[in-house]
Amino acid sequence: MSHPYRTHTCGELSVADVGKEVKLSGWVHRRRDHGRLIFVDLRDRYGITQIVFSADRAPEAYEVAKGLRSEYVIRVQGEVVARPADMRNPNLKTGDIEVWAGRLDVLNPSKPLPFEIDVEKPVPETVNLKYRYLYLRRQSVQERLIMRHRITHWVRNFLHARGFIEIETPLLSKTTPEGARDFLVPSRNFPGTFYALPQSPQQYKELLMIAGFDKYFQIARCLRDEDPRADRQPEHTQIDIEMSFVTREDVLALLEEMIIGLVEEVSDRKLLFKPLPRIPYAEAIARWGSDKPDLRFGMELQDVSAIAAKSGFRVFAATVAQGGQVKGIVVPGLAGLSRRELDEVNARAQQLGGKGIVWLAVNPEGGVRASTSYLEPEITQAIVAATKANPGDLILLVGDTPKIVANVLGQLRLDFGDRLGLRDPRVVAFAFIVDFPMFEWDEERRRYDPVHHMFTRPRPDSLPLLDTDPLAAISEQYDIVCNGLELASGSIRINERWLQEKVMQMVGLSLEEARSKFGHLLEALEFGAPPHGGVAPGLDRLVMVLTGTPALREVIAFPKTQRGEDLMMNSPIPASEEQLRELHLRVVED
Repeated sequence: MSHPYRTHTCGELSVADVGKEVKLSGWVHRRRDHGRLIFVDLRDRYGITQIVFSADRAPEAYEVAKGLRSEYVIRVQGEVVARPADMRNPNLKTGDIEVWAGRLDVLNPSKPLPFEIDVEKPVPETVNLKYRYLYLRRQSVQERLIMRHRITHWVRNFLHARGFIEIETPLLSKTTPEGARDFLVPSRNFPGTFYALPQSPQQYKELLMIAGFDKYFQIARCLRDEDPRADRQPEHTQIDIEMSFVTREDVLALLEEMIIGLVEEVSDRKLLFKPLPRIPYAEAIARWGSDKPDLRFGMELQDVSAIAAKSGFRVFAATVAQGGQVKGIVVPGLAGLSRRELDEVNARAQQLGGKGIVWLAVNPEGGVRASTSYLEPEITQAIVAATKANPGDLILLVGDTPKIVANVLGQLRLDFGDRLGLRDPRVVAFAFIVDFPMFEWDEERRRYDPVHHMFTRPRPDSLPLLDTDPLAAISEQYDIVCNGLELASGSIRINERWLQEKVMQMVGLSLEEARSKFGHLLEALEFGAPPHGGVAPGLDRLVMVLTGTPALREVIAFPKTQRGEDLMMNSPIPASEEQLRELHLRVVED
């Protein structure tokens, strides 16, 4: 009993402790006044213990307890007592006992709260983020952050056991054109120059391979000046992994073992696939309309171009004749959607970049209603047969360029997956997406853009295509996806200077620019750079998936708003004139 605050935590006591004199400290979770008895649920991060204050047994403590309010911080000393059998709480770890208090000290009172902590109600974003330290007291939020800790700890142990070395890389680096916008940090010692905060440790981990550390990892903080959204924040964390003398399959095998172990040993999710499927990029787009498909349900895209081309509906026939596609999805059981609901689906398709949808409703007798009379009955019946639609199903058709068809139907598929309750957060469907295109064409800037990044190696059989047909070249990129989210991108890297310079020139960098921005890496590639590759799973998104959480900010202790503001710290704020002078900066009003 010598410790001033507690002998046990609030989630620790059981019937084995009955009769013991204990000391507990924590927050008042709930208070219930029953006349001459006051019951208080005392909470810390380990759990809740019921405290009983009796006017007869401990009148001084009882008098103090009458003034307790939610979130007061208190210290209690008392005896552990078994609850009567009919008053035990099976929902609490400590539900078989209670502590009858002999002494109560208020360590710190609390002001009235801006929201209820003991009730799992949504809290407006502005309030949630301004009083984040209060929101973090909620049990559900603490459980997610504890899960994040467990995942990180497990990953570290997993990689340590396989010979990986954890190495930290700099946060102050050099701005380079790698995709997203950099956060810049002005240098006081070199006026007019700037460091960049790392978007990822990509170049450093390649340099570590060249340095001979053939198995590297880091729980890396990454910063990108992008607009936040539900699954993105300006600050994020990734599990950065790089290896030398490896093939694509070596990297995927390691990642597969890590993911399966995490799901089965750390989480309570149900793993849908084991082993994890390897799906070519072109197949993913063709079947699900996305390179990060949600594989928990069917409703795959089906190509009916050959049938639609024979119809009198000129929109479809002309689309196919011009190299486009007509594809559809079958939505089970929704043939009875109202005209208003179907109009909303059509508006959604237009919002996604399409011209609209054509729908076919298969009635219970097998007849077909269509949104347009230009589709002949034999055509609609042929589409029903080709898509294997059943009576009561709804078929949604889109005709357009392959890219628009994939985007529209891919998103509508997810919308109806949510509507029909097919996207069960308790199920995790991991898969690898492989065989990505090396480049995509940027029409506006008239140049090739790397689909992954410019350090990705082309597949050996695609090397000749860099000179003849770059858009047909396939890269050594691979992604891991789960439940409609991309969790990681990785690749086998380029390890020869001539090839790296060639790719840099193809994506719009002159030789002079390449050497100015990446000279350190290009030179390093000439000093015996080994074949190497790696991957970087996003820790935040991984925690989202393994906790069934829909928003990234719910698995980060102190996230930003959608505009990148920290409402709790009230940042960003203007720098003082003295700070600006030291950095040789001047703020120019827009």
